[in-house]
Amino acid sequence: MRVLINGFGRIGRTLLRQILSDDRNSDIEVVGINDIAPLETCAYLFRYDSVFGPYPKAVEEAPGALVVEGKAIPFTTLADISQADLSSIDLVLECTGKAKTRDVTERGLKAGAKAILISGPSDAADLTAVLGANDDQIGDATIVSNASCTTNAIAPLLKRLEEALGIARAHITTVHCYTGSQPTVDAPAASLERSRAAAVSMVPTSTSAATQVTRVLPSMAEKLTVSAVRVPCISVSAIDAVLQLERAPDGPMDGLLEKMFSESPLVGLTHDPCVSTDMRARPESLVLAMPETRQLGDHQVRLFGWYDNEWGFSARMIDMARLMMARH
Repeated sequence: MRVLINGFGRIGRTLLRQILSDDRNSDIEVVGINDIAPLETCAYLFRYDSVFGPYPKAVEEAPGALVVEGKAIPFTTLADISQADLSSIDLVLECTGKAKTRDVTERGLKAGAKAILISGPSDAADLTAVLGANDDQIGDATIVSNASCTTNAIAPLLKRLEEALGIARAHITTVHCYTGSQPTVDAPAASLERSRAAAVSMVPTSTSAATQVTRVLPSMAEKLTVSAVRVPCISVSAIDAVLQLERAPDGPMDGLLEKMFSESPLVGLTHDPCVSTDMRARPESLVLAMPETRQLGDHQVRLFGWYDNEWGFSARMIDMARLMMARH
């Protein structure tokens, strides 16, 4: 599979790290990177990473190329990739965060690429898809949104529980690390809460998962609410879910979770008393913290789970890319 990474920010760089550092991704060839930032800046930010640490092998620059482990990856700085020749590209990993309108989203197709996978919510996509939730609907869609990191954490869990026990209603709070959308010092913003310094306070706010989860799981409409608290951590987030089940589990809830997810590549389990930093670079969409499971009566359950909002989400981008290409 020949891919172009368009946008070399947090997700774009994490994607490249995963593709190059894991032999299981040897079927993916990154044949180009595009970002409006200078090559020297992008090379530096790939070489040194405040979350995942320095890249363990040589990272250099050459004229028009990022050179990683001696391999030159062509690097362009186009504001509009429709100006490029992408006729040899199977898939554009669209990581600019700007694919919100159809004209921007279609640029990769206009340049000749076969398909586009967007690293975030987008109303301009043909389909919003989450592995373990509605990936059976992809068909031959050419522009797919991979939803959000929080949606990927929530949707596979709810899908399995709804199938097994039914869900009457649920509320989920995501305890999310701060992101680049928040200021480092107090500064004006459309949301008053998000105008406050990200690394100082816990910030209650909204989350796109509130709409994205019901988009991929329509059966949860009118049953689910989702809220968020941004917290002063640089990576790894969590969900705190309280579910009212339609049918009582047959036995303890932790036993059912073990049976459901012990071999799942999407929802992992930990029995250790972990903290967020322990979950850095975990590839699952969600890792359920089993010691935090609580039951009240036969029908109410509280679940808590961790997710690396960058590494886990990037792993799903790679999985989704393979699924899309298998259908083209």
